[in-house]
Amino acid sequence: MKKDLHPANYRAVVFEDLNNGFRFLTRSTVTTEESTKWEDGAEYPLVKVHITSTSHPFFTGEERILDIEGRVDKFKARAAAGQAAKDKRAAAAQKASKRVAAKIEKAEAKANA
Repeated sequence: MKKDLHPANYRAVVFEDLNNGFRFLTRSTVTTEESTKWEDGAEYPLVKVHITSTSHPFFTGEERILDIEGRVDKFKARAAAGQAAKDKRAAAAQKASKRVAAKIEKAEAKANA
């Protein structure tokens, strides 16, 4: 096994859920500039996260949309743009198909005349 593969700078860190304010103390190597006082009176580094098991719908059983940074809106906009592009390509293909059909009819009419 390789030596020094895993980090050695584990320390106690407080993680705070921005959705509901839930905080928990665990060990981590994450770096942060912020710190906070914990229940034991000691000062620990603070990491703010958007979602934890206390606010995630899978663990809470609630059905709600968590739109932290407009991701749902971005997805809907991308889906609408994709559908518009698909419709545009379909219309262009249909026009081209009509042109080809008209040329074939014209050629057949010439051949029959």
